[in-house]
Amino acid sequence: MRKRFPAIATAIAAAVLVAPVSASAQGASEALHVEAKIPLGRVKGRIDHMAVDLARGRLFVAELGNDTVAAVDIKAAKVVHVIAGLKEPQGVGYVPATDTLYVANARDGSVPIFRGERYTPEVALQLGSDADNIRFDAATGRLLVGYGGGAIAAIDPANNRKTADMPLAGHPESFRLGGDPPRIYVNVPEAHMIAVLDPATGKTTARWPTQGMSGNFAMALDEKAREVIVAFRHPAKLVAFAMADGRMTASAETCGDIDDVFVDARRQRIYASCGEGFVDVLDKASTPWRRLTRVRTVAGARTALFVPDLDRLFVAVRASGSEPAAIWVLRPAP
Repeated sequence: MRKRFPAIATAIAAAVLVAPVSASAQGASEALHVEAKIPLGRVKGRIDHMAVDLARGRLFVAELGNDTVAAVDIKAAKVVHVIAGLKEPQGVGYVPATDTLYVANARDGSVPIFRGERYTPEVALQLGSDADNIRFDAATGRLLVGYGGGAIAAIDPANNRKTADMPLAGHPESFRLGGDPPRIYVNVPEAHMIAVLDPATGKTTARWPTQGMSGNFAMALDEKAREVIVAFRHPAKLVAFAMADGRMTASAETCGDIDDVFVDARRQRIYASCGEGFVDVLDKASTPWRRLTRVRTVAGARTALFVPDLDRLFVAVRASGSEPAAIWVLRPAP
């Protein structure tokens, strides 16, 4: 499939409705600024996680409170398709090799599957309850879905069948795949730990205690530094754990009610999206980490997606008294 990443990235600023930003706000947000806002239409309630189809330049948005998933054309800055009739969609995952979109539903634990440009519905997998975060494991070709009281399901996209269950001590929140040897790092806030799984066997190889901190929902990996970055809500803090043994290597205070965190490897920055109504940008290259800027968003705008190929951070903003439901496009400074 043809790659059009540079063209999409170049067209974002020209094609979308540029958000008005005051001169003082621009000066305060040099490291990251609101470049544009893409309206989602009449969408009610909470918005959850996102995924991207890079070849088509489409962003998938799980509109949990609206029981829908929107497909947003990034270049055209508009919603081009809406999948309705879902049951509290939390996670979305796109597999380019099969041109398939997976949606994890919280209300009934189902994972309905949609294929192709028209998102033709196919079989729905039944996981039982609270299907949540989705990740694609490129090394094994499997799709991983966190669900229920404590498990990650492995799905074979070739035949859309569950091939394995990886048990956990509680419901998995954000989890990431990486490291050498390959591991799955999982936030398990109910058990006050980060679990480390062997993807080949599905067994837990380590359990890192959160040392009195709680609300570890968001996670990112820094492969170069060999660190797992975990965001805690109580207290509001970012902590780096060494992949090798779970040692705490760095930390910094951040904004409250964080739900997504990303590492910008090129700039050595961390982006933390917080329901308090901010995105924090931290300089990871400094010791200790220091905050470069705090970009104001909207209260309740917790979820985000950083897409390195487009060099953009997409923040999901739910409808409120001051703002309509939209995807805010934030652009990092060079």
